[in-house]
Amino acid sequence: MTAVPAANNAELPEIEHLLCFSIYSTGLAFNQLYRPLLEEIGLTYPQFLVMVALWSQEGRTVKELGEALFLDSSTLTPLLKRLEAAGLIRRSRNPKDERQVLLSVTEQGNSLRNAAAEVACAVREAVGITAEQAKAIQASLGVIRDKIHARSAS
Repeated sequence: MTAVPAANNAELPEIEHLLCFSIYSTGLAFNQLYRPLLEEIGLTYPQFLVMVALWSQEGRTVKELGEALFLDSSTLTPLLKRLEAAGLIRRSRNPKDERQVLLSVTEQGNSLRNAAAEVACAVREAVGITAEQAKAIQASLGVIRDKIHARSAS
């Protein structure tokens, strides 16, 4: 296979030098790491994220949860319906504002919390970095994400 010449003499880095590819391939690796651990507790990775977000702040609205997880309602709603059908969460209308749907974790959902914490611990061990390193990486990625969101919003 031959290389395609770049237009206007612009240099295109090799795939392994693209930051986006590093982030993308790391995301894939995380999904592969999480999948078997979460299968044991009956959750998918997106469901795990929803549950962690709800365990940390009970009573969120669907809109607040979507904003926290960077998910739109067309992605989030089917996810929430599956979690509700599994008996892990409850959706109810906000009595103060019927347009809002409040989310709460059921007793059955709360019973998964310790197992989910064990999954998170196993992932931390597998990644093998310190808490300080993890926080620094998260902060850097947050800055990148926020700049991208700000750019696409303008």
